[in-house]
Amino acid sequence: MIVQNRQNRCLFVLDTNVLMHDPTALYRFMEHDIYLPMIVLEELDAGKKGQSETARNVRQVSRFLDEMLTDVDIDTIDEGLAIHSVLKERGEHTGTPTGRLYLQTREEKGGLPITLPGNQADNQILGITLALKEKVADRKVILVSKDINLRIKATAVGLRAEDYHNDQVLDDVSLLHTGHEALPPAFWESHADSLESWQEEGRSFYRIKGADTEEWYPNLYLHLQDPAPFSAVVRRIDADETTVLESITNYQQNRHSVWGVTARNPEQSFALNALMDPDVDFVSLLGQAGTGKTLLTLAAALTQTLDQKAFSEIIMTRVTIPVGEDIGFLPGTEEEKMTPWMGALMDNLEVLADTDGGGGSWERAATNDLLQSRIKVRSLNFMRGRTFQNKFIIIDEAQNLTAKQMKTLITRAGPGTKMVCLGNIAQIDTPYLTETTSGLTFVVDRFRGWPHGAHVTLTRGERSRLAEFAAEVL
Repeated sequence: MIVQNRQNRCLFVLDTNVLMHDPTALYRFMEHDIYLPMIVLEELDAGKKGQSETARNVRQVSRFLDEMLTDVDIDTIDEGLAIHSVLKERGEHTGTPTGRLYLQTREEKGGLPITLPGNQADNQILGITLALKEKVADRKVILVSKDINLRIKATAVGLRAEDYHNDQVLDDVSLLHTGHEALPPAFWESHADSLESWQEEGRSFYRIKGADTEEWYPNLYLHLQDPAPFSAVVRRIDADETTVLESITNYQQNRHSVWGVTARNPEQSFALNALMDPDVDFVSLLGQAGTGKTLLTLAAALTQTLDQKAFSEIIMTRVTIPVGEDIGFLPGTEEEKMTPWMGALMDNLEVLADTDGGGGSWERAATNDLLQSRIKVRSLNFMRGRTFQNKFIIIDEAQNLTAKQMKTLITRAGPGTKMVCLGNIAQIDTPYLTETTSGLTFVVDRFRGWPHGAHVTLTRGERSRLAEFAAEVL
Protein backbone atom coordinates (compact mmCIF):
# COMPACT_ATOMS: atom_id res chain seq x y z
CA MET A 1 0.00 0.00 0.00
CA ILE A 2 1.49 3.31 -1.08
CA VAL A 3 1.19 5.89 1.66
CA GLN A 4 -0.53 9.07 0.53
CA ASN A 5 0.46 12.63 1.35
CA ARG A 6 4.06 11.91 2.42
CA GLN A 7 4.89 15.59 3.06
CA ASN A 8 4.82 16.55 -0.61
CA ARG A 9 7.12 13.70 -1.58
CA CYS A 10 6.85 12.65 -5.20
CA LEU A 11 6.35 9.10 -6.44
CA PHE A 12 8.71 8.29 -9.31
CA VAL A 13 7.91 5.39 -11.63
CA LEU A 14 11.19 4.19 -13.18
CA ASP A 15 11.47 2.87 -16.71
CA THR A 16 13.83 -0.05 -17.36
CA ASN A 17 16.30 2.00 -19.38
CA VAL A 18 16.97 4.28 -16.40
CA LEU A 19 18.29 1.37 -14.35
CA MET A 20 20.15 -0.06 -17.34
CA HIS A 21 21.83 3.30 -17.81
CA ASP A 22 22.62 3.94 -14.13
CA PRO A 23 22.17 1.07 -11.65
CA THR A 24 22.65 3.50 -8.75
CA ALA A 25 19.50 5.39 -9.78
CA LEU A 26 17.71 3.59 -6.94
CA TYR A 27 19.66 5.75 -4.49
CA ARG A 28 19.41 9.08 -6.32
CA PHE A 29 15.87 10.21 -5.45
CA MET A 30 16.65 11.03 -1.81
CA GLU A 31 13.43 11.82 0.10
CA HIS A 32 11.10 10.78 -2.74
CA ASP A 33 9.57 7.33 -3.26
CA ILE A 34 10.25 4.96 -6.16
CA TYR A 35 7.86 2.51 -7.82
CA LEU A 36 9.03 -0.40 -9.99
CA PRO A 37 6.37 -2.03 -12.21
CA MET A 38 6.62 -5.80 -12.62
CA ILE A 39 7.27 -5.42 -16.35
CA VAL A 40 10.43 -3.51 -15.47
CA LEU A 41 11.67 -6.43 -13.39
CA GLU A 42 10.83 -8.76 -16.28
CA GLU A 43 12.85 -6.63 -18.71
CA LEU A 44 15.75 -6.49 -16.28
CA ASP A 45 15.69 -10.28 -16.04
CA ALA A 46 15.75 -10.56 -19.83
CA GLY A 47 18.75 -8.22 -20.10
CA LYS A 48 21.02 -9.72 -17.45
CA LYS A 49 22.93 -12.12 -19.72
CA GLY A 50 26.10 -11.22 -21.57
CA GLN A 51 29.28 -9.23 -21.02
CA SER A 52 28.04 -5.86 -22.27
CA GLU A 53 28.00 -2.80 -20.05
CA THR A 54 24.19 -2.87 -20.03
CA ALA A 55 24.14 -6.49 -18.83
CA ARG A 56 26.59 -5.64 -16.04
CA ASN A 57 24.41 -2.73 -14.97
CA VAL A 58 21.33 -4.97 -14.88
CA ARG A 59 23.11 -7.52 -12.70
CA GLN A 60 24.19 -4.71 -10.35
CA VAL A 61 20.57 -3.52 -10.07
CA SER A 62 19.55 -7.07 -9.16
CA ARG A 63 22.19 -7.17 -6.42
CA PHE A 64 21.00 -3.83 -5.02
CA LEU A 65 17.39 -5.05 -4.94
CA ASP A 66 18.45 -8.31 -3.31
CA GLU A 67 20.22 -6.37 -0.54
CA MET A 68 17.09 -4.31 0.07
CA LEU A 69 14.93 -7.45 0.26
CA THR A 70 17.13 -9.02 2.93
CA ASP A 71 15.17 -9.69 6.13
CA VAL A 72 11.98 -8.16 4.68
CA ASP A 73 8.69 -9.48 6.03
CA ILE A 74 6.60 -10.74 3.11
CA ASP A 75 3.38 -9.59 4.83
CA THR A 76 4.59 -5.97 4.93
CA ILE A 77 6.20 -5.74 1.50
CA ASP A 78 3.29 -3.57 0.30
CA GLU A 79 4.47 -0.88 2.72
CA GLY A 80 7.62 -0.44 0.68
CA LEU A 81 11.30 -1.18 1.18
CA ALA A 82 13.73 1.04 3.03
CA ILE A 83 16.38 2.26 0.58
CA HIS A 84 19.63 1.48 2.34
CA SER A 85 22.45 3.39 0.67
CA VAL A 86 25.32 0.96 0.21
CA LEU A 87 27.02 3.63 -1.92
CA LYS A 88 27.97 5.65 1.12
CA GLU A 89 29.77 2.65 2.57
CA ARG A 90 31.78 2.43 -0.66
CA GLY A 91 32.95 6.03 -0.41
CA GLU A 92 30.40 7.61 -2.75
CA HIS A 93 28.88 10.50 -0.85
CA THR A 94 25.38 10.57 -2.29
CA GLY A 95 23.55 11.53 0.87
CA THR A 96 21.12 9.33 2.75
CA PRO A 97 17.94 8.36 0.86
CA THR A 98 14.86 8.55 3.09
CA GLY A 99 12.26 7.50 0.53
CA ARG A 100 10.86 4.02 0.04
CA LEU A 101 10.91 1.58 -2.85
CA TYR A 102 7.59 0.04 -3.88
CA LEU A 103 7.39 -3.10 -6.02
CA GLN A 104 4.24 -3.90 -7.97
CA THR A 105 2.51 -6.72 -6.10
CA ARG A 106 -0.94 -6.66 -7.73
CA GLU A 107 -2.50 -5.74 -11.03
CA GLU A 108 -3.04 -2.02 -11.46
CA LYS A 109 -5.82 -1.15 -13.86
CA GLY A 110 -5.69 2.34 -15.30
CA GLY A 111 -7.52 4.28 -17.95
CA LEU A 112 -5.16 3.49 -20.83
CA PRO A 113 -6.59 4.71 -24.17
CA ILE A 114 -7.77 1.95 -26.50
CA THR A 115 -5.29 3.22 -29.11
CA LEU A 116 -2.45 1.98 -26.88
CA PRO A 117 -2.46 -1.83 -26.65
CA GLY A 118 -1.53 -2.93 -23.15
CA ASN A 119 0.60 -5.91 -24.21
CA GLN A 120 3.56 -3.67 -25.07
CA ALA A 121 6.03 -3.04 -22.25
CA ASP A 122 6.00 0.75 -22.60
CA ASN A 123 2.22 0.85 -22.65
CA GLN A 124 2.01 -1.37 -19.58
CA ILE A 125 4.22 1.13 -17.74
CA LEU A 126 1.94 3.94 -18.93
CA GLY A 127 -1.13 2.08 -17.70
CA ILE A 128 0.39 1.43 -14.29
CA THR A 129 1.44 5.07 -13.95
CA LEU A 130 -2.07 6.24 -14.84
CA ALA A 131 -3.51 3.88 -12.21
CA LEU A 132 -1.10 5.20 -9.57
CA LYS A 133 -2.02 8.77 -10.47
CA GLU A 134 -5.66 7.98 -9.69
CA LYS A 135 -4.89 5.95 -6.56
CA VAL A 136 -2.63 8.54 -4.86
CA ALA A 137 -4.31 11.66 -6.12
CA ASP A 138 -2.71 13.91 -3.50
CA ARG A 139 0.86 13.10 -4.63
CA LYS A 140 2.80 13.90 -7.77
CA VAL A 141 3.31 10.75 -9.81
CA ILE A 142 6.15 11.19 -12.31
CA LEU A 143 7.36 8.75 -14.95
CA VAL A 144 11.15 8.78 -15.39
CA SER A 145 12.50 7.42 -18.67
CA LYS A 146 15.43 7.86 -21.04
CA ASP A 147 13.08 6.98 -23.91
CA ILE A 148 11.94 10.18 -25.62
CA ASN A 149 9.00 8.49 -27.36
CA LEU A 150 7.70 7.06 -24.08
CA ARG A 151 7.87 10.52 -22.51
CA ILE A 152 5.94 11.93 -25.46
CA LYS A 153 3.22 9.28 -25.11
CA ALA A 154 3.06 9.87 -21.36
CA THR A 155 2.52 13.58 -21.88
CA ALA A 156 -0.16 12.83 -24.49
CA VAL A 157 -2.18 10.75 -22.02
CA GLY A 158 -1.90 13.37 -19.27
CA LEU A 159 1.08 12.09 -17.29
CA ARG A 160 4.08 14.04 -16.10
CA ALA A 161 7.26 12.53 -17.55
CA GLU A 162 10.89 13.49 -17.08
CA ASP A 163 14.30 12.44 -18.32
CA TYR A 164 16.82 11.05 -15.84
CA HIS A 165 19.10 14.00 -15.08
CA ASN A 166 21.25 12.76 -12.22
CA ASP A 167 24.08 11.75 -14.57
CA GLN A 168 24.01 15.14 -16.27
CA VAL A 169 27.40 16.79 -15.85
CA LEU A 170 26.34 20.31 -16.83
CA ASP A 171 23.06 22.09 -17.38
CA ASP A 172 24.33 23.40 -20.71
CA VAL A 173 27.25 22.08 -22.76
CA SER A 174 28.26 25.67 -23.51
CA LEU A 175 29.38 25.89 -19.87
CA LEU A 176 32.11 23.31 -20.51
CA HIS A 177 35.52 24.94 -20.24
CA THR A 178 37.66 25.16 -23.38
CA GLY A 179 41.05 24.88 -21.71
CA HIS A 180 42.29 28.16 -23.15
CA GLU A 181 41.49 31.83 -22.65
CA ALA A 182 42.36 35.10 -24.38
CA LEU A 183 43.98 37.80 -22.28
CA PRO A 184 42.74 41.41 -22.47
CA PRO A 185 44.92 43.83 -24.48
CA ALA A 186 45.83 45.83 -21.36
CA PHE A 187 46.83 42.73 -19.39
CA TRP A 188 50.46 43.71 -18.81
CA GLU A 189 49.64 47.28 -17.83
CA SER A 190 47.01 46.21 -15.29
CA HIS A 191 49.46 43.82 -13.60
CA ALA A 192 52.62 45.90 -13.82
CA ASP A 193 52.76 46.52 -10.06
CA SER A 194 52.43 42.89 -8.98
CA LEU A 195 54.31 41.26 -11.88
CA GLU A 196 57.40 39.18 -11.14
CA SER A 197 59.34 37.32 -13.85
CA TRP A 198 62.39 35.04 -14.00
CA GLN A 199 64.15 32.54 -16.23
CA GLU A 200 64.59 28.86 -15.42
CA GLU A 201 66.01 26.18 -17.74
CA GLY A 202 65.35 28.31 -20.80
CA ARG A 203 61.71 28.98 -19.91
CA SER A 204 60.20 32.25 -18.74
CA PHE A 205 58.07 32.29 -15.61
CA TYR A 206 55.70 35.01 -14.37
CA ARG A 207 54.09 35.44 -10.96
CA ILE A 208 50.86 37.42 -11.15
CA LYS A 209 48.09 38.38 -8.76
CA GLY A 210 44.84 40.11 -9.61
CA ALA A 211 41.07 39.89 -9.82
CA ASP A 212 41.06 38.42 -13.34
CA THR A 213 43.16 35.44 -12.19
CA GLU A 214 40.59 34.11 -9.72
CA GLU A 215 38.93 31.81 -12.27
CA TRP A 216 42.21 30.38 -13.56
CA TYR A 217 43.22 26.78 -12.88
CA PRO A 218 46.34 24.64 -13.54
CA ASN A 219 47.09 23.87 -17.20
CA LEU A 220 44.82 26.63 -18.51
CA TYR A 221 46.43 28.03 -21.67
CA LEU A 222 46.49 31.81 -22.06
CA HIS A 223 47.22 33.81 -25.20
CA LEU A 224 47.57 37.46 -26.14
CA GLN A 225 47.90 38.80 -29.70
CA ASP A 226 48.41 42.55 -29.23
CA PRO A 227 50.64 44.42 -28.74
CA ALA A 228 53.01 41.41 -28.94
CA PRO A 229 52.07 37.72 -29.28
CA PHE A 230 52.30 35.90 -25.98
CA SER A 231 51.20 32.43 -24.88
CA ALA A 232 51.62 30.71 -21.54
CA VAL A 233 50.15 28.03 -19.31
CA VAL A 234 49.01 28.33 -15.72
CA ARG A 235 51.58 26.17 -13.99
CA ARG A 236 50.33 26.47 -10.43
CA ILE A 237 48.27 28.60 -8.05
CA ASP A 238 50.03 29.27 -4.75
CA ALA A 239 48.46 29.51 -1.31
CA ASP A 240 48.63 33.33 -1.31
CA GLU A 241 46.38 33.31 -4.44
CA THR A 242 49.26 34.27 -6.74
CA THR A 243 49.41 32.51 -10.09
CA VAL A 244 52.60 31.24 -11.71
CA LEU A 245 52.60 31.26 -15.52
CA GLU A 246 55.11 29.49 -17.73
CA SER A 247 55.80 30.39 -21.34
CA ILE A 248 55.02 27.57 -23.75
CA THR A 249 56.50 26.38 -27.01
CA ASN A 250 55.06 27.92 -30.15
CA TYR A 251 54.46 24.87 -32.33
CA GLN A 252 53.29 27.11 -35.17
CA GLN A 253 56.97 27.65 -35.99
CA ASN A 254 58.58 25.14 -38.34
CA ARG A 255 61.62 24.68 -36.09
CA HIS A 256 59.30 23.29 -33.39
CA SER A 257 57.48 20.79 -35.60
CA VAL A 258 56.48 17.47 -34.06
CA TRP A 259 57.16 14.48 -36.36
CA GLY A 260 57.02 16.97 -39.21
CA VAL A 261 53.65 18.42 -38.11
CA THR A 262 53.33 22.15 -37.46
CA ALA A 263 50.37 23.69 -35.65
CA ARG A 264 48.18 25.85 -37.89
CA ASN A 265 46.45 27.84 -35.16
CA PRO A 266 46.99 28.70 -31.49
CA GLU A 267 44.60 25.99 -30.27
CA GLN A 268 46.60 23.29 -32.05
CA SER A 269 49.76 24.70 -30.48
CA PHE A 270 48.15 24.44 -27.04
CA ALA A 271 47.16 20.85 -27.80
CA LEU A 272 50.73 19.93 -28.78
CA ASN A 273 52.05 21.54 -25.60
CA ALA A 274 49.70 19.37 -23.55
CA LEU A 275 50.51 16.24 -25.55
CA MET A 276 54.28 16.78 -25.29
CA ASP A 277 54.33 17.78 -21.62
CA PRO A 278 55.82 14.87 -19.63
CA ASP A 279 54.14 16.14 -16.46
CA VAL A 280 50.64 15.82 -17.97
CA ASP A 281 49.26 12.28 -17.69
CA PHE A 282 45.76 12.87 -19.08
CA VAL A 283 44.80 14.99 -22.10
CA SER A 284 41.34 15.50 -23.58
CA LEU A 285 40.87 17.10 -27.00
CA LEU A 286 37.44 18.22 -28.22
CA GLY A 287 36.67 19.51 -31.68
CA GLN A 288 34.62 18.98 -34.78
CA ALA A 289 35.80 16.90 -37.72
CA GLY A 290 38.95 18.23 -39.35
CA THR A 291 40.37 20.16 -36.41
CA GLY A 292 43.43 17.88 -36.24
CA LYS A 293 42.78 15.91 -33.04
CA THR A 294 44.02 12.54 -34.29
CA LEU A 295 46.89 13.88 -36.40
CA LEU A 296 48.36 15.97 -33.57
CA THR A 297 47.99 13.13 -31.08
CA LEU A 298 49.66 10.56 -33.33
CA ALA A 299 52.51 12.95 -34.16
CA ALA A 300 53.16 13.54 -30.46
CA ALA A 301 52.85 9.80 -29.72
CA LEU A 302 55.34 8.82 -32.43
CA THR A 303 57.86 11.45 -31.35
CA GLN A 304 57.74 10.44 -27.69
CA THR A 305 57.71 6.70 -28.43
CA LEU A 306 60.35 6.44 -31.18
CA ASP A 307 62.55 9.49 -30.72
CA GLN A 308 62.39 10.23 -26.99
CA LYS A 309 61.77 6.60 -25.86
CA ALA A 310 59.36 7.90 -23.20
CA PHE A 311 56.81 5.15 -23.95
CA SER A 312 57.22 1.54 -25.02
CA GLU A 313 54.33 1.49 -27.49
CA ILE A 314 51.17 3.23 -28.66
CA ILE A 315 47.75 1.71 -28.02
CA MET A 316 44.75 3.02 -29.92
CA THR A 317 41.13 2.06 -29.35
CA ARG A 318 37.63 3.35 -29.99
CA VAL A 319 33.98 2.46 -29.56
CA THR A 320 32.72 0.24 -32.37
CA ILE A 321 29.43 1.96 -33.15
CA PRO A 322 28.61 2.14 -36.89
CA VAL A 323 27.29 5.32 -38.50
CA GLY A 324 25.10 3.42 -40.97
CA GLU A 325 23.87 -0.15 -41.11
CA ASP A 326 25.96 -2.73 -39.26
CA ILE A 327 28.11 -4.79 -41.64
CA GLY A 328 27.93 -7.87 -39.42
CA PHE A 329 30.64 -9.96 -37.81
CA LEU A 330 34.25 -9.42 -38.85
CA PRO A 331 36.69 -12.34 -39.17
CA GLY A 332 40.17 -12.56 -37.72
CA THR A 333 41.98 -11.71 -34.52
CA GLU A 334 41.16 -8.84 -32.17
CA GLU A 335 43.45 -6.47 -34.07
CA GLU A 336 42.13 -7.59 -37.46
CA LYS A 337 38.54 -7.09 -36.30
CA MET A 338 39.37 -3.55 -35.13
CA THR A 339 41.20 -2.55 -38.32
CA PRO A 340 38.06 -1.43 -40.26
CA TRP A 341 37.22 0.89 -37.35
CA MET A 342 40.67 2.46 -37.44
CA GLY A 343 40.46 4.28 -40.75
CA ALA A 344 41.42 7.52 -38.99
CA LEU A 345 44.64 5.86 -37.78
CA MET A 346 45.61 4.68 -41.25
CA ASP A 347 44.73 7.98 -42.91
CA ASN A 348 46.81 10.02 -40.48
CA LEU A 349 49.77 7.65 -40.60
CA GLU A 350 49.87 8.12 -44.37
CA VAL A 351 50.16 11.86 -43.78
CA LEU A 352 52.81 11.43 -41.09
CA ALA A 353 54.87 9.15 -43.35
CA ASP A 354 55.23 11.99 -45.87
CA THR A 355 55.70 14.93 -43.51
CA ASP A 356 59.42 15.39 -44.12
CA GLY A 357 59.97 16.60 -47.66
CA GLY A 358 63.70 15.97 -47.63
CA GLY A 359 65.31 12.63 -46.82
CA GLY A 360 62.03 11.23 -45.55
CA SER A 361 62.51 7.64 -46.71
CA TRP A 362 63.64 6.41 -43.28
CA GLU A 363 60.80 8.25 -41.60
CA ARG A 364 58.26 6.76 -43.98
CA ALA A 365 59.68 3.27 -43.53
CA ALA A 366 59.72 3.63 -39.75
CA THR A 367 56.14 4.87 -39.70
CA ASN A 368 54.95 1.99 -41.88
CA ASP A 369 56.78 -0.46 -39.65
CA LEU A 370 54.95 0.96 -36.63
CA LEU A 371 51.68 -0.37 -38.03
CA GLN A 372 52.81 -3.90 -37.14
CA SER A 373 55.26 -3.34 -34.31
CA ARG A 374 54.75 -0.25 -32.17
CA ILE A 375 51.11 0.74 -32.66
CA LYS A 376 48.63 -1.72 -31.21
CA VAL A 377 44.93 -1.59 -31.99
CA ARG A 378 42.79 -2.88 -29.13
CA SER A 379 39.09 -3.39 -28.50
CA LEU A 380 37.35 -1.74 -25.55
CA ASN A 381 35.62 -5.04 -24.80
CA PHE A 382 38.83 -6.54 -23.40
CA MET A 383 40.11 -3.57 -21.36
CA ARG A 384 38.55 -4.53 -18.03
CA GLY A 385 41.14 -5.82 -15.55
CA ARG A 386 44.18 -4.79 -17.59
CA THR A 387 47.00 -2.48 -16.49
CA PHE A 388 49.06 -0.57 -19.05
CA GLN A 389 52.57 0.53 -18.07
CA ASN A 390 54.69 3.01 -20.06
CA LYS A 391 52.10 3.17 -22.83
CA PHE A 392 50.71 6.07 -24.85
CA ILE A 393 46.98 5.28 -24.99
CA ILE A 394 44.65 7.00 -27.46
CA ILE A 395 40.88 6.66 -27.03
CA ASP A 396 39.19 7.86 -30.20
CA GLU A 397 35.48 8.74 -30.51
CA ALA A 398 35.34 9.01 -26.70
CA GLN A 399 32.06 10.96 -26.84
CA ASN A 400 30.25 7.62 -27.26
CA LEU A 401 31.42 6.35 -23.87
CA THR A 402 29.43 6.61 -20.65
CA ALA A 403 30.95 8.05 -17.50
CA LYS A 404 31.29 4.54 -16.03
CA GLN A 405 33.03 3.22 -19.15
CA MET A 406 35.38 6.20 -19.12
CA LYS A 407 36.26 5.52 -15.49
CA THR A 408 36.95 1.87 -16.32
CA LEU A 409 39.34 2.84 -19.11
CA ILE A 410 41.23 5.63 -17.36
CA THR A 411 41.83 3.49 -14.28
CA ARG A 412 43.70 1.00 -16.52
CA ALA A 413 46.64 3.42 -16.63
CA GLY A 414 49.72 2.21 -14.79
CA PRO A 415 53.04 3.95 -14.04
CA GLY A 416 54.48 5.97 -16.91
CA THR A 417 51.30 5.84 -19.02
CA LYS A 418 49.80 8.85 -20.79
CA MET A 419 46.15 8.73 -21.85
CA VAL A 420 44.55 10.93 -24.50
CA CYS A 421 40.79 11.10 -25.14
CA LEU A 422 39.59 12.47 -28.47
CA GLY A 423 36.05 13.24 -29.53
CA ASN A 424 33.34 15.54 -30.78
CA ILE A 425 30.39 15.75 -28.38
CA ALA A 426 28.22 17.04 -31.22
CA GLN A 427 28.44 13.58 -32.87
CA ILE A 428 27.14 11.11 -30.28
CA ASP A 429 25.89 7.79 -31.66
CA THR A 430 25.22 5.94 -28.39
CA PRO A 431 21.53 5.67 -27.40
CA TYR A 432 20.51 7.60 -24.27
CA LEU A 433 23.71 9.68 -24.24
CA THR A 434 23.61 13.43 -24.81
CA GLU A 435 26.18 16.20 -24.89
CA THR A 436 25.70 16.85 -21.18
CA THR A 437 25.77 13.18 -20.10
CA SER A 438 28.60 11.90 -22.32
CA GLY A 439 31.55 10.32 -20.54
CA LEU A 440 33.86 12.67 -22.43
CA THR A 441 32.04 15.70 -21.02
CA PHE A 442 32.23 14.05 -17.61
CA VAL A 443 36.03 13.65 -17.60
CA VAL A 444 36.67 17.10 -19.13
CA ASP A 445 34.71 18.65 -16.28
CA ARG A 446 36.08 16.43 -13.49
CA PHE A 447 39.75 16.74 -14.51
CA ARG A 448 39.58 20.52 -14.54
CA GLY A 449 42.14 21.92 -12.14
CA TRP A 450 44.15 18.71 -11.73
CA PRO A 451 47.86 19.62 -12.14
CA HIS A 452 48.52 16.53 -14.28
CA GLY A 453 45.52 16.85 -16.60
CA ALA A 454 44.96 19.20 -19.53
CA HIS A 455 42.12 19.94 -21.92
CA VAL A 456 41.95 21.87 -25.18
CA THR A 457 38.92 22.55 -27.37
CA LEU A 458 39.88 22.91 -31.04
CA THR A 459 37.59 25.21 -32.99
CA ARG A 460 39.11 25.77 -36.43
CA GLY A 461 38.89 23.08 -39.08
CA GLU A 462 42.17 22.57 -40.91
CA ARG A 463 41.32 19.54 -43.04
CA SER A 464 40.37 21.42 -46.20
CA ARG A 465 38.31 24.40 -47.27
CA LEU A 466 35.62 21.96 -48.47
CA ALA A 467 35.42 20.18 -45.10
CA GLU A 468 35.40 23.45 -43.17
CA PHE A 469 32.63 24.93 -45.32
CA ALA A 470 30.59 21.70 -45.06
CA ALA A 471 30.88 21.73 -41.27
CA GLU A 472 29.53 25.27 -41.17
CA VAL A 473 26.60 25.05 -43.59
CA LEU A 474 25.43 21.43 -43.57
